[in-house]
Amino acid sequence: MTNKAPTIVRDIMSRDCYRVKANTSVSTLVSGLALHRLPGAPVVDDRDFLIGFISEQDVLGKLLESAYLNDEPPLVRELMRHEVLSVAPNKSITDLAQEMLGTKPKVYPVAEQERLAGIVTRRDVLNAILRMRTGR
Repeated sequence: MTNKAPTIVRDIMSRDCYRVKANTSVSTLVSGLALHRLPGAPVVDDRDFLIGFISEQDVLGKLLESAYLNDEPPLVRELMRHEVLSVAPNKSITDLAQEMLGTKPKVYPVAEQERLAGIVTRRDVLNAILRMRTGR
């Protein structure tokens, strides 16, 4: 980031972001989410094309059930959402903030030509808006 206040998603997105593949176990996913302090992660194929999204909320019930039954936890592909709310890197931060006012996700994959370019979180957007207000 430069000293100039950010105005588009590309300015604030995390490029080297946590992502999983569809054949990842839910246990591995949950560990990764905890490590990266994220409530969800994009699901990509071998070429980094965005194919889904999975959140803590998506896995909580199944993980609890597998622990109770002493079963293997399911794979991400069994629980992921295939319809993904993603944003383009050139989207305005203020437009994204408006979308986030509802019950939208806390994490958005940033996609460029259907490939994962990064992620942007509500916290990223909040910090960017503060910077815009102060001009820093």
